[in-house]
Amino acid sequence: MKIWTSEHTFNHPWETVAQAAWRKYPNPMNPAVIGTDVLDRKVVDGVLHTHRLVSSKWGFPGWAQRILGNPSVCYASEHSQVDPGMRQMILKTTNLSFCRYIAVDETVSYAPHPQDSEKTLLKQEAVVTVQGIPLHNYVEDLLTNKISLNAGKGRQAIEWVISKFNTEVKDLTSSAVKSTDEIIAQTKKSLDDITETARKSMDDLSTAAKKSFDDIQNLKYVPPRTNQSLPEL
Repeated sequence: MKIWTSEHTFNHPWETVAQAAWRKYPNPMNPAVIGTDVLDRKVVDGVLHTHRLVSSKWGFPGWAQRILGNPSVCYASEHSQVDPGMRQMILKTTNLSFCRYIAVDETVSYAPHPQDSEKTLLKQEAVVTVQGIPLHNYVEDLLTNKISLNAGKGRQAIEWVISKFNTEVKDLTSSAVKSTDEIIAQTKKSLDDITETARKSMDDLSTAAKKSFDDIQNLKYVPPRTNQSLPEL
């Protein structure tokens, strides 16, 4: 039996890292993991419980494949708990493939760093047990090294997802600013149009009023006719 442990600090708040952990797969750093399927999900006392089936490719050496077989896809069962109130995320994974010979039990936890709540502390532990096959110690070392390598890729994947978050937020912000600018520009244009229309209407009224006044001024005064004297007979 081999026990592997590791700790890593992310310079991001727990909420950001926890969201990134959910969206970690697929990613270019861990191409071996080809899919995750949710089998069950429920909320109990504010804690999210999820059971997922993880599909991956292990890639054993040729001699190990002749003993264990070489399925195109290997499977693992993952049970997780996310407690937003306590700011804690725990994932426990157990392999389903090769379980007659190999047992890999891995526990991963994300929690605020005890010295800095704006950072996140990742703790990982894997217990590897191989039995019933030759060179079981060698296979345990092989699997432990592979877990360590994949853990490093997993941390890179978390950073990759967070970078995507930041890009998406930046794009949304840029789009919102652009939309706001367009709305302001359109509103200004509408106000300018209304102002121009009103000004034109006032000018037309002023011109019409002036013309009417000029017409009145140009009228000639004609005195009324009086009764003429009748001729004498």
